[in-house]
Amino acid sequence: MGKIVYSWMIRRDPKIPGTVVRSSTIPEQLGRISYLLTDKTGTLTQNEMVFKRLHLGTVAYGMDSMDEVQSHIFSVYTQPSQDPPAQKGTTTKVRKTMSSRVYEAVKGIALCHNVTPSYESNGVTDQAEAERQFEDSCRVYQASSPDEVALVQWTESVGLTLVGRDQSSMQLRTPGGQIMNFTILQIFPFTYESKRMGIIVREDSTGEITFYMKGADVVMAGIVQYNDWLEEECGNMAREGLRVLVVAKKSLTEEQYQDFEARYVQAKLSVHDRSLKVATVIESLEMEMELLCLTGVEDQLQVDVRPTLETLRNAGMKVWMLTGDKLETATCTAKNAHLVTRNQDIHIFRPVTNRGEAHLELNAFRRKHDCALVISGDSLEVCLKYYEYEFMELACQCPAVVCCRCAPTQKAQIVRLLQERTGKLTCAVGDGGNDVSMIQEADCGVGVEGKEGKQASLAADFSITQFKHLGRLLMVHGRNSYKRSAALSQFVIHRSLCISTMQAVFSSVFYFASVPLYQGFLIIGYSTIYTMFPVFSLVLDKDVKSEVAMLYPELYKDLLKGRPLSYKTFLIWVLISIYQGSIIMYGALLLFESEFVHIVAISFTSLILTELLMVALTIQTWHWLMIVAELLSLSCYIASLVFLHEFIDVYFITTVSFLWKVTVITLVSCLPLYVLKYLRRKFSPPSYSKLTS
Repeated sequence: MGKIVYSWMIRRDPKIPGTVVRSSTIPEQLGRISYLLTDKTGTLTQNEMVFKRLHLGTVAYGMDSMDEVQSHIFSVYTQPSQDPPAQKGTTTKVRKTMSSRVYEAVKGIALCHNVTPSYESNGVTDQAEAERQFEDSCRVYQASSPDEVALVQWTESVGLTLVGRDQSSMQLRTPGGQIMNFTILQIFPFTYESKRMGIIVREDSTGEITFYMKGADVVMAGIVQYNDWLEEECGNMAREGLRVLVVAKKSLTEEQYQDFEARYVQAKLSVHDRSLKVATVIESLEMEMELLCLTGVEDQLQVDVRPTLETLRNAGMKVWMLTGDKLETATCTAKNAHLVTRNQDIHIFRPVTNRGEAHLELNAFRRKHDCALVISGDSLEVCLKYYEYEFMELACQCPAVVCCRCAPTQKAQIVRLLQERTGKLTCAVGDGGNDVSMIQEADCGVGVEGKEGKQASLAADFSITQFKHLGRLLMVHGRNSYKRSAALSQFVIHRSLCISTMQAVFSSVFYFASVPLYQGFLIIGYSTIYTMFPVFSLVLDKDVKSEVAMLYPELYKDLLKGRPLSYKTFLIWVLISIYQGSIIMYGALLLFESEFVHIVAISFTSLILTELLMVALTIQTWHWLMIVAELLSLSCYIASLVFLHEFIDVYFITTVSFLWKVTVITLVSCLPLYVLKYLRRKFSPPSYSKLTS
């Protein structure tokens, strides 16, 4: 029930709107996270891409020189001396003019994608009319990846506009307003394994068939014709924090395409190893392609990522970033997001392929102290294969770790190894389908609702709308839930152990006779209506205000030591229970008079009062519902005495004798604990009391 209340509080918190708790069984685990593993794109960054750079090998166009690209595109369509660009280029292998190179690159970007333009009415033009006229103001681009939308929006800005698309055709509008029609012959979608996508189109006016492909530089380097600038320029762009895509093309004759199509259809119809055969046929096309250009898009950081990561670091958490991006892009984002502080060294783990190289590189890394580690997925795999224990030991000592070119399965493997090696709690944060395995493997999975759909959000234990909400989720709700559960669970033990001690003392005094001390309704009432509300009201308790918990993340660090719920605190509560149970029982036996009923009346009343006072002693910040719960329980007990005459002598409890005896026993059982609590607060105050005083 307590966990349900914590979940309800998280959902109702106005400072983190839209947060959904999908697993109400683990809110207190949010209070003891030691390792936070996060994705980059869409989690630390907004996944809103802005086109920044077009690189053609000999020349690069930045944001400030896009008008040059525009003028090249215009010149291709307006120069009367030349034929339209579609017809030329096949006659002689003359070195292409800069205008036609730019045009080919832009055309490749405008055709090689999965974007669909859709038209919506804007109040002036209705939807059908907008679609017929290709109305610019009504057009919206839809795609599964924000990279692709950014690229198509850029081609529109330089004059080549995608105006229509269906399953079999595509329409581009030139700067002069003519519509170019293309038939889509084949499309090979992007996958996380292949890291590329391809499309074969036929231009309707000329009948030319072209195979366009775009993808990550690692895979495209082996597909395009030899060149001496691709690798270097990709590195330069990645160091600026840009996501790089390589665009290439290959012209096909009708015979070449027909041959390919026949083999492709045959492969798709095969029963055994279908996907392998299909991939082999596609790969037969993917060779000696003409490199058109590199495109660089930039991803903006999420709002308040830096302060959030700073808070988490100060709270004693180690943050690991696991991403599929290039090493340079990942390193740049880690610095921008302050995942790596300014004065920290970064150790970039050199690529290793065998045991010997891994051994040497690990030795080099061992000599470094207090530096962040950046490692690629391939090198990580080699290290984990041969030196799993040594690598994890060194990595766990790093203040921050960045793993780039990480496959989804690798992300889950890292989480699993952290749990096994350190025994500490992990929290994984992601926003896309490739983060699901990591989120499900971690002790606490947090999904961010982003541009990549709701896969991660639905698979996670907690779903948030922005990364910055993670700080409050852990620092405030995680911390409170853990401390409340610790108090609640120990108090429930104390409540039951008290009555068990009393029964044990009672039986031992009467020669171990098997006579129950409390019968029937008394024993049920004790666990339910007499003590339930005050004990449960501990779920509303908090030691500091939420603003203070956010301002001083060091308070969270205390919880990582597990002090609120340990063998020590458990034994203290056991001793308190034995002490109070014994005092109440022996006190009742010493002070009781002739009748056995008097023992029951005195001891039971003292027990109820002791429990209510102990709840008051445990509470750190009073809430009006706690006072209501205490008074309600006491009222229930007093009101029920009228009906319990078979267990309690109603006339005896109205006498002065009963009242002073109960008061004395209750004071002896509770007063020493109040004195001890006061002395402890005076001479050894907890860290939070310094902030609340």
